[in-house]
Amino acid sequence: MDIDNIIERSLAEARAELEQFLADPETVASMTEMTLVLKDALEDGCKILACGNGGSLCDATHFAEELTGRFRGNRRPLPAMAINDPAFMTCTGNDFSFEEIFARWVEAFGQPGDVLLAISTSGTSRNILLAADKARELGMKVVALTALEPLGGGPAAGGNPLAEAADVAICAPRAPHSDRIQEIHIKVIHIVIEALEHALGL
Repeated sequence: MDIDNIIERSLAEARAELEQFLADPETVASMTEMTLVLKDALEDGCKILACGNGGSLCDATHFAEELTGRFRGNRRPLPAMAINDPAFMTCTGNDFSFEEIFARWVEAFGQPGDVLLAISTSGTSRNILLAADKARELGMKVVALTALEPLGGGPAAGGNPLAEAADVAICAPRAPHSDRIQEIHIKVIHIVIEALEHALGL
């Protein structure tokens, strides 16, 4: 297969994944619900925390900086933070465990009424699930970006623990690789931020 064919095939796969996501009747409803959860929290003077592993941490960081900085136009900064401090994460991973890195940050900074954005392409990442559990314990809402089924099969195939733990879950269609799922997630992030700014009158 030459390079042109690889590129064309990949673009076609990405288009098919997006069309499948758009065709799901839950997509717009869940994105609207996520927007309203974030709106209510911010209007109540609360904040948003965001976490993920690898590329999903990059998406969580991108989400937070779009809110604290700007998206398309100038407006007041909105209180959001990604759990991405390397000193904290390596300290906690070394002294406790990698599974606890996000939950301990949520415990330190989370307050009732805050929202946790938890991102996991597999829906089975233990550190994300523990963060979601801690958030719910503290009276926070949990919104999740994940997929309809976990990647890789195994005992959890046919279900998604993160989606089940969240107040609102936006699930990308099942895909053989995480990059297709992450492409849906970044689209959701951008669109929800646009909708959120509108809902807040910004």
